[in-house]
This record gives sequence, C-alpha cells and structure tokens, in this order.
Amino acid sequence: MTDTHTMNFGADVSRLLEIVTHALYSNRDVFVRELVSNSADACDRLRYEAIANPELLKDHTGFDIRLSVNPSERIVTIRDTGIGMSKDEMVENLGTIAKSGTRALMEQLKQSGAGNSPNLIGQFGVGFYSAFMASDNVTVISRKAGSNETWAWQSDGISGFTIREASEQEQATLNTPCGTVISLHIKDDASEFLLEEKLKRIIVTYSNHISLPIYVGTTEEEPVNTASALWMRPKSEITEDQYQEFFAMVSGSMGLDQPAVTAHWHAEGKIEYTSLLFVPTLRPFDLYDPSRRHSVRLYVRRIFITDECEGLMYPWMRFVRGVIDSEDLPLNISREMLQQNAIVSKIRSSVTKKLLGDLDKLSRDDKTAFTAFWHQFGAVVKEGLYDAVEHREDILKICRFHTTQSETEMTSLADYLERMKDGQDEIYYISGENVDAMRNSPQIEGLKKRGLEVLILKDTIDDFWLPIVMDYQGKKFVSATKGQIDLSKFPLPNSEKPDQKNKNETAEQGARDRTSLVSYLAGRLSDRVSKVRISDRLTDSPVCLVAGESDVDLHMGRVLKIHQQYESNAKPVLEINPDHALIKSLDKMADQDNQSEMLADAAELLYDQALIIQGEPLKDPSGFARRMSLFLGKGLAA
Repeated sequence: MTDTHTMNFGADVSRLLEIVTHALYSNRDVFVRELVSNSADACDRLRYEAIANPELLKDHTGFDIRLSVNPSERIVTIRDTGIGMSKDEMVENLGTIAKSGTRALMEQLKQSGAGNSPNLIGQFGVGFYSAFMASDNVTVISRKAGSNETWAWQSDGISGFTIREASEQEQATLNTPCGTVISLHIKDDASEFLLEEKLKRIIVTYSNHISLPIYVGTTEEEPVNTASALWMRPKSEITEDQYQEFFAMVSGSMGLDQPAVTAHWHAEGKIEYTSLLFVPTLRPFDLYDPSRRHSVRLYVRRIFITDECEGLMYPWMRFVRGVIDSEDLPLNISREMLQQNAIVSKIRSSVTKKLLGDLDKLSRDDKTAFTAFWHQFGAVVKEGLYDAVEHREDILKICRFHTTQSETEMTSLADYLERMKDGQDEIYYISGENVDAMRNSPQIEGLKKRGLEVLILKDTIDDFWLPIVMDYQGKKFVSATKGQIDLSKFPLPNSEKPDQKNKNETAEQGARDRTSLVSYLAGRLSDRVSKVRISDRLTDSPVCLVAGESDVDLHMGRVLKIHQQYESNAKPVLEINPDHALIKSLDKMADQDNQSEMLADAAELLYDQALIIQGEPLKDPSGFARRMSLFLGKGLAA
C-alpha cells in the first residue's frame, strides 16, 4: 500500500458542490440516473477502444451495470465493467467539478495527431457530484483497462478528497479486469434509496433506454431495464415520459426543459439509419459559442462513436439534441474520415430536410410553440441561409420577421408576398439593432405612408445572408437605407394618380434638385457625404443618411467595423425632405445669404441629426450642444 494522498478540490468546488447538492436538482432520484449514465458511457468507451485494441477485452466478463444495497451499513453500490480510470484521471475527473476527462483526452489526441479518437461524451462532471444529494461520503474504486493498478478515491464532498492504492478487499469488489465501483454512504434523510424496489423504479423511469443490462441486487439474473436502445424501439412502444427522460439525458437539461419537437424515424433505401432528435424549448447556454459545435451523438449499429462528427449536422443546427444510429458506416472509421464521408453527408442532408419539415409543420399546427422556438433559435437558423444553399428554400419557408404591418405579430415571407401592393416587385427591409427604433426610422417613412410593408431585421446574421440570397420567389430584397428607391408607382394618400404624379415630378424634379440648400449642403459637407439629394423616402423628418447604390449598407458597415475592424472609405448620401418646414426655411436662407454663420450651424445640425438617427456617434458632441443651444435661444427670442 502506498501512502494516502489528501488533496483539495479544484477552485470553488466546495461552493459549487453546495449548489449542486442542494439547488441544481429538484428531485434526488436523478443522482441514480446520472451515475448509471456515467457507467454506460464508460462501457461504451471501452467497447469503442477495444475495436482498435482487442487486448483490452482479454478476460473481460461482458458489459453490464449492477446496483446493490447493504442496508445495515447504509451503502448503495454502483458497479460497471467499463473503461475504468487511472490515478491521474481520478484526480483530474473527480477532483475538479465539471472537469471532463474525455475532453482532456481529446485535446491530447488532437495534439498528437491521433486519428481514431473516440470523442465520447461520457464524463464525471456535475452529474457525478449529484451523488452528494443523497450521500455524505462517496468512495470510488477503479482499474483502468490494460492496467494492473487499482485506485481508491474518497470524499465527503466538503473538505476535499483522498486518493490511494486500493486494498485487496477493495480490489475484489471489482471482480473484473477493469471497471469502476462507486459506493455511497446514504444520509439519514435519504433512507428510501436503501430499498432495492426504489432503485428498480428509478432505473425503469430514467434509464430504461440504456442498451446495457442494468441489474439491481447481487443475485438478480434478469436486468431491470429493457436493455435496448430507445431509438431502435417502435414509436408505438415508447411513452411521452420515456421520450422526455431520454431528452433530459441527451440535452443535459436535468428535467428543466421539454422538447418543442421530437423527431423519431427510421430511414431505409440507399442509406439506412435511425434518428431520435429533439428541438429544445429553451436555448442551450453554449448556443453562441464560437466553435458552433453540435451535440448530436453518432452511433454505428448501437455502438457509440462520437458526438463531435462535424459533418453530421450543420453548425446552424447546433441546438438539436439526440442520436443518429447508422447501419452503413464501419465501426472503426476515424474522425478525419467521418468529415469527408459520403454516407455522413447524405444523412446530414436527409436529417436537415426532415427537421425543417417538422418545424414547418409546427409553425402551422402550433403557432404559439413555433413563435417561442423562433425567438430562441431564429437567429441561429438564419445562419443556414448563409452556409446551406441546398436547404435555403426550406429555411426561408420557416423564417419569421418583424414588420411594419404589426407591432406584435411576426410574419413569414409567404404572408408578406400575399400582402404586397399591386405593381410591387421588391421586398423592402431595414436592418439594425433595435426594432422600435427601426420601426420609426425616417428612411422608411415614405414606404409606410404609401402602405408598403417593410421587414424589420434585428439579427447580425441578416446583413450577411441578404447579399447572398438576393430574392425570394423572384422578388428582390431591397434595403430601405441604401441607394435610391423608385416609389413613383405608389402615390402618397390623397395625392395624384401615379401617371399624373410622374408628369408633375418630371417637370418639377429638375428645379427641386437645383435648390440652393442642396448645393450649399453638398459643398459644406463634402468631406463627410458623397452626395446631397432630394428624398422620396422622407415624409415627416427633415433629413436622413443612406448608403450609396454600390456601397455597403449602413448597418452592415457598422457591424463590420465593430466585429472585424473594417473601415470603409465610402461616404453616405444625405437626403433632405423638400416639403419639411425647416428645409424650406433653410432653402430661403441659402438663397439670401449662403455665407451666414447661422446657415453653417444649421447645416452641421442637420448632419448631426442624421447621424443620431442612424445610431452613429457624434465626432463633436460639445459643438452640437453649442449650436443647438444657439438655435433654441434664437427661437425663443423670436
């Protein structure tokens, strides 16, 4: 026997343990589910590694999980015949809360260039520490496959942990060449877990789907669970509660969430696979992680392969949880081969089409549930418009947008097209960060007054997919803040008919464009704007800024500047409203004295106003305040 080593937990583990054991789980039964799930993952990991190294299964007695009870000693034991842990792995995996030994192993394999990395999900993390909800002392005995050393880890969940070589008596509890035995000393207020019937009910409730046999009691010969993968069973034999428990396991939601969509089907034909996938109701905490990794597990003929096969799911479907089990892939396929595998690509395409179809059905059958889904995941779904060309049409079908048509309801593109005015050939939109601000933006005043609906796009991804998608069912997407928009076919209410309006505008436009104020502003602001022109967009506001026809949209430019330090040399266009009282007054002033200091201040104020409306910072806030005070003072004096 070597000396016992006493160690402290990783940083903040004691505090986190208190949260886990008293607040994280509302039902103490789930600690059994968590430990059994870890045991199943350990068996899966050994079974996978043994494909490349059969010696690991030498003298192995078979894969199973067994729970036993010693009421007199108040001990519950969970034993598995899985991969086991070395001393260092026990220190790393059990000494740091939520520390994934699997992830650390994957990093080492990645650095060494190993090709056949298992990428298993199994880990002792927060789930393992749920054991302290029902026990005040936990002992873990483990022997790593291929090793002769057996180690014992022990902790009360408060003061830290000890690790030492296991005694002969402790080694005998394994009774297999490798595996793990977890012994829990049950608290006084958790005595119900000392009843075998209680443990059996928990297994049937939470772990019935696990494909390994789970036994309760030392003499039991029949497993408590059905020992078959849930996804391989007919849908007619699976209850909603069983689906819910499986979702809780694969999503890590711990029963706090329910799936908005459950998609369970078996595909046959050129490729054969079975899928059991879930769309959550609540947004996962890592939804916007830069890695954009999905969480769907890949099985091959019921053997777990990986949950990091990048080609299995699109990055924009990273909110999906569940399993895909292929009948066609080889068991010993490497991670590198998976990324380029044609079968995996076909599965991805088929699964994506099926899930988009289910979401479209949800949008028609349960509008409330779909709206909740869209608010949680809509921005991520729209990423698919950028990088999944083959599914673009189906994605556009389920997209929903804020619109000037309603302040409460979002709209589909199909509904937008139905409401388009006669002669309208374009889909108008405005993009920005704030829906209310965009709804009142001066750039869309003329569109709204003419009854033309405008899509209000608030997600950053919108500025990236729109230049690529270009149109929907032949109707071109047109930004309300870029270039010139031809509104001649749509008269303002109570104005002339379009043909008469055109004749009038043809006669008047030249004179309007040559107003003294346009010329003055163009000269005064030449270092900041590329052009000054009369606007059809404006009806109530005096000025606004828009991007040039061939320039980046104003909001897109701001996004690129923030996220990619992109600096555009393009200057915006300043548009003025010739019918606004302020513009008329300033035009007269420009006619009379274009050297007036007051006119110069007014020009600067107009430009600053346009910047403020656009959400851009002022380069000279104090100058703006001074000029505004002067104008207010003169107005009050008058």
